[in-house]
Amino acid sequence: MDPISIDKLNFHYGEGELRRRVLRDVSLTVHAGEVVLLTGPSGSGKTTLLTLIGALRGMQDGSCRVLGHELMGASERARVALRQSIGFIFQNHNLLGFLTARQNVAMSLELDAALSEAERLRRAGEMLAAVGLSGHEDKPPSKLSGGQRQRVAIARALVGNPGLVLADEPTAALDKVSGGEVVQQLRSLAKSRGTPILMVTHDPRILDIADRIVTMEDGRVVETVTA
Repeated sequence: MDPISIDKLNFHYGEGELRRRVLRDVSLTVHAGEVVLLTGPSGSGKTTLLTLIGALRGMQDGSCRVLGHELMGASERARVALRQSIGFIFQNHNLLGFLTARQNVAMSLELDAALSEAERLRRAGEMLAAVGLSGHEDKPPSKLSGGQRQRVAIARALVGNPGLVLADEPTAALDKVSGGEVVQQLRSLAKSRGTPILMVTHDPRILDIADRIVTMEDGRVVETVTA
């Protein structure tokens, strides 16, 4: 079963005269272990599609199966449960400034009641080492560079062994070197775990990490290229 299977998905914002369709008959499949980049101009619907796949908003029309769960008609409780199996990485990393890098990563494991705090912190430390942050575990975000903060975000997304990683412009705030290192690290870790990645990006510098590049325009998928 494919981690993502979308068929004829439509979505709009607003009602009446303000109604605006932002996704039009989108169909997309992401296979296990695959790295897929979503590209296209601003306003083409990329981020809206990512939020629907991530169960961050309710579906309106069409089918969207994620990790075996149909999201059309899914309850808020079901969507919350599904989100626990997805790793999210955002442009602005969303780290909590009053926590250390280790504590930020360990937060992703707090919903697992079977894990003690010591075990959560141990796993967080191992994951930070895996993204090249050994020795930085007890620093707050303010003491880390932009690239290092984004590595913490990657560690946080992957520490719970998610079935899927969704990333929205993870390199937008980084320079060329840091951005390249971050996405290569993400690809390497995800590939080693067989975790599929769907990443929204405008960054032409990172297209070489993709197995497939999907281009959107005016709410539609207009091109799919196998890298």
